[in-house]
Amino acid sequence: MEIEPEIKVIDDKKLIGKRLSMSFADNQTFKLWQTFMPRRKEISNNLSAELISLQVFPPTFDFTFSNLAIPFDKWAAVEVSGFETIPDGMEPFILKGGEYAVFHYKGPGNDPHIFQYIYGVWLPASNYHLDNRPHFEVLGEKYRNNDPASEEDIWIPIK
Repeated sequence: MEIEPEIKVIDDKKLIGKRLSMSFADNQTFKLWQTFMPRRKEISNNLSAELISLQVFPPTFDFTFSNLAIPFDKWAAVEVSGFETIPDGMEPFILKGGEYAVFHYKGPGNDPHIFQYIYGVWLPASNYHLDNRPHFEVLGEKYRNNDPASEEDIWIPIK
């Protein structure tokens, strides 16, 4: 697998969604999205139909994935124009802008090989280092949960 990312700089983004604390050993992603998807239409000021799957890792997170029990927060969210109306049980989140390596990925979202490539091959060979900001995936119209033909953009914070 060899995917060359596009380097992009973005401004802060306002998100509304739901979050759960989890680890890779105790992955609660399905539960998170199962509670978010039926209620996403309650968010009235979406900027697009795209969904955001966002991870907030602690500063000491081990991206060699040798310890899968380290907890982090995962969000199911959408980008919004403002925080005037937040549905009950959902929260606002400001995604800090900055530089990102954006990988256009085609394949099932549950395949760990793409992340092994990004953190284990591409990043060490690049001139970049991970930045301590959230990592996220943009799930657009070509996203199909766990389908080999699914497409998504994986955003990795770099400096």
